[in-house]
Amino acid sequence: MAARWSSENVVVEFRDAQATAMSVDCLGQRAVLSGRRFLYIVNLDAPNEGHRKISRQSKWDIGAVQWNPHDSYAYYFAASSNQRVDLYKWKEGNGEVCTSLQGHTRVISDLDWAVFEPDLLVTSSVDTYIYIWDIKDTRKPTVSLSAVAGASQVKWNKKNANCLATSHDGDVRIWDKRKPSTAVEYLAAHLSKIHGLDWHPDNEYTLATSSQDNSVRFWDYRQPRKYLNILPCQVPVWKARYTPFSNGLVTVMVPQLRRENSLLLWNVFDLNTPVHTFVGHDDVVLEFQWRKQKEGCKDYQLVTWSRDQTLRMWRIDSQLQRLCANDILDGVEDLIDGISHLPEPDKTLHPQDTEPQHNSGHGDEEALKEDFLSDPLVGKKTDQLGLPQTLQQEFSLINVQIRNVNVEMDAVSRSCTVSVHCGNHRVRMLVMFPVQYPNNAAPSFQFINPTSITASMKAKLLKILKDTSLQKVKRNQSCLEPCLRQLVSWLESVVNQEDSTSSNPYALSNSVTPPLPTFARVSNAYGSYQDSNIPFPRTSGARFCGAGQPCH
Repeated sequence: MAARWSSENVVVEFRDAQATAMSVDCLGQRAVLSGRRFLYIVNLDAPNEGHRKISRQSKWDIGAVQWNPHDSYAYYFAASSNQRVDLYKWKEGNGEVCTSLQGHTRVISDLDWAVFEPDLLVTSSVDTYIYIWDIKDTRKPTVSLSAVAGASQVKWNKKNANCLATSHDGDVRIWDKRKPSTAVEYLAAHLSKIHGLDWHPDNEYTLATSSQDNSVRFWDYRQPRKYLNILPCQVPVWKARYTPFSNGLVTVMVPQLRRENSLLLWNVFDLNTPVHTFVGHDDVVLEFQWRKQKEGCKDYQLVTWSRDQTLRMWRIDSQLQRLCANDILDGVEDLIDGISHLPEPDKTLHPQDTEPQHNSGHGDEEALKEDFLSDPLVGKKTDQLGLPQTLQQEFSLINVQIRNVNVEMDAVSRSCTVSVHCGNHRVRMLVMFPVQYPNNAAPSFQFINPTSITASMKAKLLKILKDTSLQKVKRNQSCLEPCLRQLVSWLESVVNQEDSTSSNPYALSNSVTPPLPTFARVSNAYGSYQDSNIPFPRTSGARFCGAGQPCH
């Protein structure tokens, strides 16, 4: 853990601000804190020497605020409030609203200025639309992107002027603004809501997503089915953003207790432990951004705003930046280069060499790199993925309460026996785990007595289990529990199908499609049940009277 330079950090309190959002301008001179009654403009070179206010009249809090990232437009910033965005101009110590963007029909969830075009601003909303605005003509959006679900985040790509990403619950859509009719790619990124998106500063195809499911995942959207890496956490992750230097990442966790340290700095090539913890805030960090470096200065400053109503500026010196450098992979390349010049080893097979030898070929360097990254002194791959390290650990973590299943596990022989009884069917299987499991090595499945299903059913079930296990081990993930759930689900579906057939013996022999059921005519107030676009009328409900008791 790196040392803490708390004596060199700046702390300023704004007890009356009640600000919900913060942004730092592209010149690194000012920050805006957005409260319900006032916008506070803070001089970051002298934050303790007073600040200016911009009064605002609204019953809605500001959801998102952001300065324009271009030097020529550095005096503009945008702030969203409910269904509209106000564009503010700050010049010569005075600020005012110069125009408003109105088009969304539900609350605006996020906004982002374009990285390459200073006139463009994108907004996302719960109303399922993403609008791209040109501030030279604010009467209506210049581009409209339509998604099935509301978007919670929107971010422009930092290397491609036409590309942007939006998050929809646990999914991510990649858009090209020149082809607004549909997204160009789709990522099923998380099982829970995505709180944060950030594009890599140097790679146009890479982005990071932070989620309620206690993880940060890294993606190349050209390979949407498989994440590049994962940072497992114990709590939900509110934000995760790349640093402007080296290979760093800053995360904000959602702490279970208010005083937990939730602001962390990571090296993305070694996610086993953070390289630094920022200690000081007494409550959740609501926003963090970077100040532009001063000319000739090698240090960076991280500016944070917290629910404890304090603004802090943290110095990130060269020593801390070096901890985020990619020294590990540089060492790997040097090691591989050095080994390539060594003489050929003695290929005589000794009697004690019982393990099969790998075939030499062009894949040797990749294998060496994989082995090097798996070294405990460098950082285990399975640690980075947050997965069980051994088969024994996987066995100890498995859910033994799965219905209709009995599992007998033997970690020493690397096997387990699975027994499933569902309806009139019994399945008993021997599962064997290879030594390399789960690193791209799937277990084998073998039926043993007493198994009562037919040969065709066995073939179908084996295919399902093999497909499920391969999908997992290709990501170096354990697969036993997912396979057990697939086994039970498939058997239950077979039993349900047999029950429905036995209750209606003519179901399969009747080749004539039965007519659609007819419904009694209903009043015009509800329309017809045959119209699938009209919801069913409410048929039940409850009301409460003024005394808090249900009305009968």
